[in-house]
Amino acid sequence: MSISLETFFLDPSTEGTLQARIQQMVAQGILAGRFRSGERLPSSRKMAEHLGVSRITVTLAYTELVADDYLTSRGRSGYFVSDNAPEPPAFTAQRARTTTVDWNRALGHRYSDGLGMQKPSDWAQYKYPFIYGQADPTLFDTANWRLCALQALGKRDFAALTADYFDGDDPQLIEFIARQTLPRRGILASPDEILVTMGAQNALWITAQILLTQRRRAATEDPCYPALRSILTQARCQLSHIPVDSNGLPPDLLPRDTDVVFTTPSHQCPTSATMPVARRKALLERAERDDFLVVEDDYEFEMAFLGAPSPSLKSLDDTGRVIYVGSFSKSLFPGLRLGYLVGPAPFIHEARALRASVLRHAPGHIQRTVAYFLSLGHYDALVRRTSKAYHDRRQVIDAALAAEGITVAGEGAYGGSSVWLRAPAQINTTLLAQHLRDKGVLIEPGAPFFAGDSPPQNYFRLAYSSIGPKRITEGVALIGQAMREMM
Repeated sequence: MSISLETFFLDPSTEGTLQARIQQMVAQGILAGRFRSGERLPSSRKMAEHLGVSRITVTLAYTELVADDYLTSRGRSGYFVSDNAPEPPAFTAQRARTTTVDWNRALGHRYSDGLGMQKPSDWAQYKYPFIYGQADPTLFDTANWRLCALQALGKRDFAALTADYFDGDDPQLIEFIARQTLPRRGILASPDEILVTMGAQNALWITAQILLTQRRRAATEDPCYPALRSILTQARCQLSHIPVDSNGLPPDLLPRDTDVVFTTPSHQCPTSATMPVARRKALLERAERDDFLVVEDDYEFEMAFLGAPSPSLKSLDDTGRVIYVGSFSKSLFPGLRLGYLVGPAPFIHEARALRASVLRHAPGHIQRTVAYFLSLGHYDALVRRTSKAYHDRRQVIDAALAAEGITVAGEGAYGGSSVWLRAPAQINTTLLAQHLRDKGVLIEPGAPFFAGDSPPQNYFRLAYSSIGPKRITEGVALIGQAMREMM
């Protein structure tokens, strides 16, 4: 039996090449049970005429479907649905019409309240996206990343692609981190002191799970990264919020019973303040005196375009009290979700065991692709190009903010990708953000960064990582206009 031509049409909502869309169209028909084993498909010529595409495109699509055993070729008779093609389920899928579960009682723990910040998934559709942490397609080296990914898919790297490392990591990536990345921050570490994580946030979660209990006290900066506050809340530890100043976290304000301090000394999140070397040394002296550990989140250290970055806390630590968190997700792209932990071997041993019990390890193919991208010099070239672009954008946004009279409350001493701003006291920046979205402008209200039930409402953050210089000036002008209207 032949399948009618009228059965086939290309869904305009599908993406990909014409060949891929034709493959998808036929495969979905088989999976849905519309096309049965042994039924004959239209010839490539008739299908091409019907769909308005070239015959070779249809032939190539049919050939791929034969390779995947959806179709079979019978010489001059044409293409047929294979006897080995996937069978549709013999039962009808359905969902429960109602629920008798009281989920308020059934949920033992709640995590949704700690999400804090929300960023629109369609941020790239806005004309003025001052959103932090998103990749700029005009800066990223897509071509060389693709080549590295293809190289990682090669036969020589088959084991790296398919093997279960259990609690291990790609040795090539670990070697590069140890020999190239960490020495730039003044850190020397052996492979048993390094663990690859699914981004910096995963590294912070692992650290909190290992070091904190209900009886221990953690101290974090205020304001700080909202997801970190959520992680520490989930750890059910005693928590102290330490107000930061223009130099970051003041060590003198730490409670004497502190067990673990979480800090962002290079670029305080979100104020971008940089902790001076003298204060870094004072923090380490206090850690030794009061016997606590320090977790250093060294995000964005690569984006140093105004001056050389300060030495990392880890590089100043000669007693093994600092656990270092790094990330490639900020310097490459956020969807990569690849970071690393550096600490004493006993800590990394436990971190490796915890990671193995939750997600085993980061995907081998991603680790090997990053290893190639780093070792072939593409990463350094990308960092230089990105730093130059950020430098140009920083000059533009500084001038635009000055022209609009908007107060800068914090900015990175040697670079970064955002500025921390303070609006007049009577302006609620959450309402300001809602108003600006209608004008195509996205900003980040500052309230979620603060602890407590009554956080300041007049702070906000502008990032310049995902918006070009021309639009920066236009967008800041719209922000200034909206603030004057709200006044």
